[in-house]
Formats: sequence, structure tokens, C-alpha cells
Amino acid sequence: MTSFDELLNNKPTLEWKERMDEEDDIFTEENIRAADQVLNHYMTRLKALTNPSQEEVMECVEEVVISLNELNEKYDYFIETEEREELCEFIDEAAQLAGVHSDEDITEEWREW
Repeated sequence: MTSFDELLNNKPTLEWKERMDEEDDIFTEENIRAADQVLNHYMTRLKALTNPSQEEVMECVEEVVISLNELNEKYDYFIETEEREELCEFIDEAAQLAGVHSDEDITEEWREW
């Protein structure tokens, strides 16, 4: 299984930077940096939990999703289908590392992207 550190080194924003460099114009340095900060904060919060409850982990999930909603609106809706899938996978994998296992989309309740 992946560790928190390995997951941090494989954030979706790394692929977004590559796509931006290949002329994908939905990305900017600013929206990638902002998303990267939100994902870093999510991971920091999860890593800080000791023996977390399902509720504590889901509070972190809710916070990261709402923050990404705000960024998506601020930066002209740059989270499209591919980015949504990458973010959901990242958020879910981190939540699994923290002990939450679900067959459902754990972001759907709050996600606007």
C-alpha cells in the first residue's frame, strides 16, 4: 500500500503542471499552486490524526472538497472531468490510508466540480 509521503509525491497537480507545459490552457501557475496548497493541507491534517475515527477523516474530506469547490469557482472552473477523477482518486486513497474504506464516492456529498 502507498504511504502518505508516496501519495504526496504523486499529487494530481504534478500531472496538471505537465499538461500546462504541453499547452493545456485550463491551467495556470496560480491555480495549480493553489490546488497544491489545498492538497498539502489535506494530507497534513490526515497525517496528524492519531487513531482517527471515520468522522474525523470525513471532516478532512469535506474540508478539502469545499476548498477545491472555492478554487474551481475562483479560477474559472478549471476542474473538468479528468481533473475530477484524479482528485477523487487522490482524496479517496488518502482517506483509505487514514482508515476510511468505502465503495462510494466519498467526495460526492460536497463536490461541485
